[in-house]
Amino acid sequence: MVDSDKALDAHKKSRGKYEILSKVPLETREELSTFYTPGVAYVSEAIHGDLGRVYDYTSKSNTIAIVSDGTRLLGLGKMGPQAALPVMEGKAILFKKFGDVDAIPLCIGTQEENEIIKFVQNIAPTFGAINIEDIESPKSFRIVAALSKSLDIPVFHDDQQGTSVVALAALLNAIKLAEKKKDAKIVVNGAGSAGIGIVRLLARSGFSNVLVLDSSGILYKGRKENMNEFKEEIAAVTNKEGKSGGLEEAAAGADVLIGVSTKGAFGKNLIAKMNKQPVVFALANPYPEIEYQEARNAGAYIVATGRSDTPNQVNNVLAFPAIMRGLLDVRAKGLDYEMLRAAAVAIAKSVGKELSPEKIMPNPIDRKSAIKVASNVSAAVAEAAAKAGLARVERNPKEIKKQTAARIRRYWKVEKKALSTRTP
Repeated sequence: MVDSDKALDAHKKSRGKYEILSKVPLETREELSTFYTPGVAYVSEAIHGDLGRVYDYTSKSNTIAIVSDGTRLLGLGKMGPQAALPVMEGKAILFKKFGDVDAIPLCIGTQEENEIIKFVQNIAPTFGAINIEDIESPKSFRIVAALSKSLDIPVFHDDQQGTSVVALAALLNAIKLAEKKKDAKIVVNGAGSAGIGIVRLLARSGFSNVLVLDSSGILYKGRKENMNEFKEEIAAVTNKEGKSGGLEEAAAGADVLIGVSTKGAFGKNLIAKMNKQPVVFALANPYPEIEYQEARNAGAYIVATGRSDTPNQVNNVLAFPAIMRGLLDVRAKGLDYEMLRAAAVAIAKSVGKELSPEKIMPNPIDRKSAIKVASNVSAAVAEAAAKAGLARVERNPKEIKKQTAARIRRYWKVEKKALSTRTP
């Protein structure tokens, strides 16, 4: 575990987690003339004549924006854009480390929905995709929907879509081991960005027996208390029997319990109420709804958390860098649920023969595993984009797998050399 003093000292020493390095030499007059004036003027004229060439001649083809207003920062709540910056910097280096994607953190000084939408629309020409991060719900859903409709580049919401992808991947492997089917009863505790994102992807992946809870209890069609348009959407496609009540009522006879809520929300009594071979995902971070060993001792057959110090870590880093890699590789115009589903299936399959109740997910920090996941997921997303008609260029999935692995290995070598020669 890292204590607060160590974390503060490490960040102060580095003063941020990324920097910009030139990809071209600027040592001679000819090089300056080529890469700046007058050479760059010819490039601008070429792009002006054919806007699609911006992908060929600029960093747009491999650069994304990470946009946050700091209103739902990790489990800390509304902290503001300055406090959000170190988190977004961390996100940027994860994009680079595990997907060779260049990401620019943009923590903005407004929390007004329409201003955020307008801001992203105005900066979009610079980027190949947008990642929306740590913006409170339900505002974040409306922002993503508006941007997805108005922009010709993908808009990815990691709190919603990244979490749903890794949760589905874990679920596919867990029900396989527990010998359950897609009609298994699934309870999702939490109806914020992560919970709604998970349920949306479950519904599009054939899981129909789902109950969802928020702080007021089970969502059902016609409920009046503590509802919004997104909870109403979820209530319409879940809970077909119209059940009401709390977590204990929902957990009775459940096969799978997924928590994206708060520390300590799951007690041992809930697991005792579940079906045989119960599966428990306690994904609240950094403190899960129930501790891993406590859940196992209570009879859970498979337990997953978001933590790296117990088995079965369900971590978004397995998803967002590789999904973005695949989107950028085909210069995607957008993002749909088939691409997300394809990413989840690819992550699940990446476990391979090591699949067991203690290993339902790839290890996100094992280098061999990380390359395998990135290669499989980027290729699957690119292929799904092509099938959906959202790819500007066609790429062979095998070529993308090979290139993704090469890109990541190359970056790791560059990073290692840069860090070893860096002046404090």
